[in-house]
Amino acid sequence: MYGDPATIRKILTELGDTWAIVGLSSNERRAAYGVAYVLQRYGKRIVPVHPKAETVHGEKGYPSLDAIPFDVDVVDVFVNSDLAGPVADEAATVGAKAVWFQLGVIDEGAYDRTRAAGLDMVMDRCPAIEIPRLG
Repeated sequence: MYGDPATIRKILTELGDTWAIVGLSSNERRAAYGVAYVLQRYGKRIVPVHPKAETVHGEKGYPSLDAIPFDVDVVDVFVNSDLAGPVADEAATVGAKAVWFQLGVIDEGAYDRTRAAGLDMVMDRCPAIEIPRLG
């Protein structure tokens, strides 16, 4: 349900190439760093979103989603499940088309709210694992 193949394919291939990655910092040991690199290799524009607003993989960072001065297509969430719901709500507010919760990030209430707001959503999956599977 939270990661059906059709929704995964739609988010990765149809909804646009600008991905705000919440929790992405310059810490190379964090999963977000490697996932962002893979997304870039597959042609996605990554936008780091982190309180430090660091530049990562050559892309300027922003402290929050609402600080990004251009549209984002997908909000990829690398925060703990207890913090992820408000990020999903903010994604809907800023006009994103989809929300992606990383492996281990699950919030069923956020899923329901996000879908009700008209956004596509995937939870507990990793785009860096899914995108090479598309062929």
